[in-house]
Amino acid sequence: MKFGTKAIHAGVAPDPSTGAIMTPIYQTSTYVQRSPGDHQGYEYSRTHNPTRTALQDNLAALENGKHGICFSSGLGAIDAVVKLFSPGDEIISTNDLYGGTYRLFTKVFERYGIKFHFVPMGDPESIANYINENTKMIWVETPTNPMMNIIDIAGVSKVAKKHGVLLAVDNTFASPFLQNPLDQGADIVMHSVTKYLGGHSDVVMGALVLNDDEFASKLVFIQNACGATPGPQDCFLVLRGIKTLHLRMERHSQNGKTIAAYLKNHPKVAKVYWPGFEDHPNHDIAKKQMRDFGGMISFTLVGNRLEDAKTVMENFHLFALAESLGGVESLCGHPASMTHASIPREEREKVGLVDSLIRLSVGVEDAEDLKQDLANALSKI
Repeated sequence: MKFGTKAIHAGVAPDPSTGAIMTPIYQTSTYVQRSPGDHQGYEYSRTHNPTRTALQDNLAALENGKHGICFSSGLGAIDAVVKLFSPGDEIISTNDLYGGTYRLFTKVFERYGIKFHFVPMGDPESIANYINENTKMIWVETPTNPMMNIIDIAGVSKVAKKHGVLLAVDNTFASPFLQNPLDQGADIVMHSVTKYLGGHSDVVMGALVLNDDEFASKLVFIQNACGATPGPQDCFLVLRGIKTLHLRMERHSQNGKTIAAYLKNHPKVAKVYWPGFEDHPNHDIAKKQMRDFGGMISFTLVGNRLEDAKTVMENFHLFALAESLGGVESLCGHPASMTHASIPREEREKVGLVDSLIRLSVGVEDAEDLKQDLANALSKI
């Protein structure tokens, strides 16, 4: 099946008891058994729930994977991955990544003896310099949050396989419509399902997709044993959202291209970070591993003044100032004080995350209205 068909049909089937075309919300905590251990595949809804099963199967199909595993948040999914490892193990992570991931790695798991190296990954071969006998995984975001850096998944995969370490890719910014890391050699794909997969700013969820049976079994055990599982109502909402994922991503990408070009030519804008520009670092890699360039854009202001960034964001009308991304409505955020505040300033600025940087999640509204909103807000500085 092509992607649009998979988004609507993969993993789901009419309800066998009624013929309902939409997957029912199995709003139950437990299931009646005929005899101890004699049940219909479901015992307790932390362990399994039919609505969640349908979503997990759908997500696996979208990422061309075998196993889909859902969690109550994206961080819950990342937490499960790191729990595969033991004290003394080491993980190499890109140095430009979501602040919540950085916080989880450094404030939680470092306390338990897992060591993290945060390194630039523009050149995959350079990663080998940080690999030693304790290295167990390479953690990649691409495009990165919020600098929109592009990392060569296939190139990093070669390095990982050569040294016998896992490769996990946070695919949140791209979504399965734009990029499929398993096809590029990744072992695990992570999504903050809250974002593009849900697509309507009404659910919080995370997911992992992978092919390896052994690691999938370990992650399913962690999912159940640690309990960070989503409820059936949320799973239903994401299944509904995914049915229009391909349509939304086409419009996000189209609007992203229009807004990025507008910002690049604006006299009050210093830099625009969007992987669709030919002069964007690793644009050729983005062109090879992505189907389009998405609706995530970051930009800085001339003069790099925090006060100017605040003024711009306070004067938006369509770009709502809010955490998160990937909804149908356009959002703006200030990473230095919001999503990435947990990262020390000196570390943020090493990757270009300066005080005037504004991150946009370009929605599916009319692009001309979004351009006018930007023009009005920028005119205030």
